[in-house]
Order: sequence, then C-alpha cells, then structure tokens
Amino acid sequence: MKRFTLVLASLAVLSTACGSSNSTGNQNNPPNPNGLGPKAVSLGTAGDYVILAKSGVSTVGVTAVVGDIGLSPAAASYVTGFALSSPPTTFTTSAQVTGKVWASDYAVPTPANLTTAISNMQTAYTDAAGRTSPNYTELGAGNIQGMTLVPGLYKWGTGVSIPSAVTLSGGANDVWIFQIAQSLTVGNAAIVTLSGGAQAKNIFWQVAGQATLGTTSNFKGIILGKTLISFNTGASITGRALAQTAVTLNATAITQP
Repeated sequence: MKRFTLVLASLAVLSTACGSSNSTGNQNNPPNPNGLGPKAVSLGTAGDYVILAKSGVSTVGVTAVVGDIGLSPAAASYVTGFALSSPPTTFTTSAQVTGKVWASDYAVPTPANLTTAISNMQTAYTDAAGRTSPNYTELGAGNIQGMTLVPGLYKWGTGVSIPSAVTLSGGANDVWIFQIAQSLTVGNAAIVTLSGGAQAKNIFWQVAGQATLGTTSNFKGIILGKTLISFNTGASITGRALAQTAVTLNATAITQP
C-alpha cells in the first residue's frame, strides 16, 4: 500500500510539473492557485445549503442536519419527515435541523433565491463534469478500496465503489475532483478518511448516476449528483448533498464543511 501511495504521489508531482505548460492552453481545467490539484469548483449560492434538491428531501428516523436545507422547484410539502414548524415565513425550522429550511413556495425573496441556488448547483455540476486532462483515469477499474489518493482530477467511465475504506491525503488548500460517469456506491460502515490537513470543502464528487451511502458509512466531501443521493440508515457525511432530483435520509448525520 505504501508503494502504491508513493506512486500516486510521484505522479501528482509529475502532473504538477507538467501542468505549467498546460495551464494557459487548457481552460477547462485551471490549476489550483492555492495548492495542489485543480481549481476548486465554485458552488455560488448553492454553497449556502448543506442539502439542496429539486424534487424532494425526505427523512425517516432521527436525522441531524447541521446547515440549511433548500428545495426548488418542488414545494415545502415535498420536505417530509422533519415535522416542520408552522406557519412558515421566508423559511421554517425543524428540531432535526440546526439551521433553516427553505422551499420554493415560501415568502419572497425565497423563491428567487432558491432559483438562483439551483442554477448555481447545475452550473457547478457542469463545471466539475467538464474538466479535462484528468491526472488519473479508470483507477482501480472503479473500485478504489484501500487506496490513498493525492489531490487531482480523477475520471471514470464507470461507477465508483468504496467497499470499506479510502484515504484522501493532502494539505488544507488542496483540491480533489472525482468525475463519475455512473453511480457512486459507498459500502456499509465504509469510511472516507482525510489526512494531512485535507478538508471536506475541497473535495467534489460529480456523480452522473445515483449516489448511495451505505449503512453507518462515514463520508467526506461535496456530492454533486445528477440524480438521487440516498443515505442508508445511520450514514453520516461532512460535506454537502446537492442533488438535481431528491435527497433521502435515514437517521443521517449531515454536517456542512
């Protein structure tokens, strides 16, 4: 495992060294001005929410959300399981949310603000998906179990699975972007570990298919999902769940980075 990690680290250094010749010509993947890896994906106002979805946000069990929830264009009736306070104004609250809940049918300016946030979310997804010249392609044929991944742009034409563990090793300003053409599957009790000062806010999982986080898994990073983001019983995440369809929770702990 150490040898594999060193190989990845060496490749990252080589990629950085070669990147200086590409940084002006390759506008689709600008370098990170503050550290290793690509430039971070801008979330715009979508970054104001720990959960943002278009068609629904639901929970069963006792969920703990730290951060705001936003839903648009679906109405507040599609936020289920949270026992929302009433009557709402521009927002509402829930005992399960340390933050506010915003929906498209609440008082102005919430509808317009959510429309902007949803647009920003879709732009962020397109940005992440459109980055070119990846540092690593088809790593592990989609199974990244047990690997230690350095900052960079990773691309798969398949799904990606994390059966039980993966480590992201880098500094506080380093960036990871994972381009996943199919589904992301995180195994039951799987753990995404950050080392060397790496921060969840700088990790972007662009997922074209469904993202499923297994029972009691512990995940890190911002999920930019084209479809459903599903958390099985007891799953937790430090990051954001930004879905172009729905987010489903089950006794989930989700904390903004």
